This record gives sequence, structure tokens and C-alpha cells, in this order.
Amino acid sequence: MKRYLLPVILVSMLSACANKPIYPPAPAKAETSDWMYLLGPGDSVNVFVWGNPEVSGSFPIRPDGKITMNLAEDLPASDKTPTQLAREIEKVLSRYIQDPVVTVSVGGGVGPFSQQIRVLGEAAKPQALNYREHMSLVDLMIAVGGITDFAAGNRASILRVVEGKPQQLGVRIEDLIKDGDISANVDMRPGDVLIIPESWF
Repeated sequence: MKRYLLPVILVSMLSACANKPIYPPAPAKAETSDWMYLLGPGDSVNVFVWGNPEVSGSFPIRPDGKITMNLAEDLPASDKTPTQLAREIEKVLSRYIQDPVVTVSVGGGVGPFSQQIRVLGEAAKPQALNYREHMSLVDLMIAVGGITDFAAGNRASILRVVEGKPQQLGVRIEDLIKDGDISANVDMRPGDVLIIPESWF
């Protein structure tokens, strides 16, 4: 009888360990920052030049982070805010147009790679996602379709760079989406990498 009990006890202990967070918990509220949307390759920008419709238009940001528009070729756009890009375009157009006034808006937002959130491992749809202001772990789980049946959700972790230093923080995805424990919801930050490991059993 004893020899049958030992494997059962070991399996129970290992299962408990597999479900237990192994990293310091991620803070529920991320530190506040003056986050602003930055342009990145794959974005489409709408450029409106007041009084000059022939120069205005919609232009994609190429993989090299530059745009080419009327009267302005190979203009760096990646990692700039729309307002910063508008001021750069005004400088270039001032060679041809007197006192140009430019407005830039984002037609399709992807953002730079440095601000995207990546989900790896046992998510239903692992992928890289554009960060949105006030994005939480719940929002992220909805976007990737939850976790697989083989995921160790409570052993998941977030890789985050804080003040130039990398940190690995534990999150309890299983408690959040299967048990509805809202205390397990945490804020996400631009550039976070969520890793969802496979369960041992």
C-alpha cells in the first residue's frame, strides 16, 4: 500500500509546484510614465499640408523607418511622435513652400518594435501586439485568445526593462482567466514580453 501512496504524493507535490509562481509578482499598477505613441515601420500616416492638397496624402512608413512623400524623399519617421514628424516635414517643405503648416495623423497604428508587447509560449495565438494606453493582462489575454490546455498559467512571467535594468516578474494567468481572480490582473508596459510556460503534467 505504501509503495502506491508515494507516487501519488510525489505527483501531488509536483503539480502544486508547477502551479506556483516562481518569480516576484508583477505590480498591479505599473509606474506612471509620459507614454506617447511613436511611429514605426508598417504604420500609415496621413499628412495634411494646409493650402497645398497636391503635397498632402497618405504615406506608409517603410521597413527602414522612412517615408517618401511629395517633395520629401527618405524622411526618417520611425520612433517619432506624429507632431515631431509634422515639424520635420515643415522644415523640408519650407524649401519649396512659404511657411508650410503640416498636420500628421496615424491611419493604421503598429508602432515601433521597442513598444510592442510580445506573447510567447502556451498562448492560444502567440504574437506581437501594439501597446495601447492602460493595457492590462486581461486585455492581452483577450487579444491572444487565452492559454492552451498545456499552459502553466500561474508560472507565467513578464520580462520588463525598468530604468535600463531587466526584471522578470510573475503573473497568475490561470487564477485570472479560469478563476476570475481580478487581483491577478496587472498593467502591461510598452516593450513587455509575456512568457507562458508549458505545464509539467
